[in-house]
Amino acid sequence: MASTMKIRAYLLMLFVVAVWGATFVVVKDALADASPAAFNLARMTLASAILAVGYHRSLRGIRWWHVGAGAIVGFCLAMGYQFQTLGLVWTTPSKSAFITGMVVVLVPLFSLLPALRPPHARLPRWNALLGAVLAFAGIALLTAPGISGATGLAAVIPDLRQINKGDVITFGCSVGFALHCLALGHLSPKIDFKPLATLQVGWCALFMVITLPLMGRPYLHWSPRLDIALLITAVLATAAALSIQSWAQSILPSTHTALMLTLEPVFAWITSFLVIGERLGLRPATGAGLILCGIALTELVPQPGHMPSAHEA
Repeated sequence: MASTMKIRAYLLMLFVVAVWGATFVVVKDALADASPAAFNLARMTLASAILAVGYHRSLRGIRWWHVGAGAIVGFCLAMGYQFQTLGLVWTTPSKSAFITGMVVVLVPLFSLLPALRPPHARLPRWNALLGAVLAFAGIALLTAPGISGATGLAAVIPDLRQINKGDVITFGCSVGFALHCLALGHLSPKIDFKPLATLQVGWCALFMVITLPLMGRPYLHWSPRLDIALLITAVLATAAALSIQSWAQSILPSTHTALMLTLEPVFAWITSFLVIGERLGLRPATGAGLILCGIALTELVPQPGHMPSAHEA
């Protein structure tokens, strides 16, 4: 019975990671019919309504400070999604996914600051620092072409002047999601998952209302692909994924979960290749590989006081 439940947990977590990877292509396609801010607002409003209905019994015991905690976490979540979706206007789905994956190495780096480090979390060890070096080297190769006309080793040096602005904006999303993980590290031990999940997504939607005028003219042109994108991102990738992940991680070893989570950008690249034919050249593919190595080194080397990063939180 226990082994059957574990198999089910592995399969469902793999499904969640695959859905998260596929959403990069889904959202990129939906942006033909919606502005980034309007799409995010519609997505989070729908997800918030679903969570409120599904967890309504758990909301009865909410205290005033729970609301404040939800606002802090929701602000960081909104920051991550706004930068990510806006960046997708100018960058590709697979690049967006690999840059978003940088959150895994940013969480340990940010935790060097005592004010951000959650209680009982240890200082990052050698693997997190080496993982950050590999990941930042990877992001340079992934986003910046070589210096024009350079030969030999000089051709490897990235020309930072030619980085796509969508890639720069997307890096802001990994900062937002890293802060979201750290905020959860402080607050999730004090609040039950269900009200915290509902409050943070609700606050996230509210912050998206506030920032709506700051991100250009909002518009939604309703179409079948936009409807499908909203259903996938709100129902599967947000409401259902949060619930599945919470259950699965109570059963599976954290290292196994971390290994599956490193596959998210891989699923994004596979989906992007199959759906829109996106291909990575040798240089960006090498960069993507270095980012994956940095993520894996940060997540998979056992360390005491492990603090969840990326979607683990």
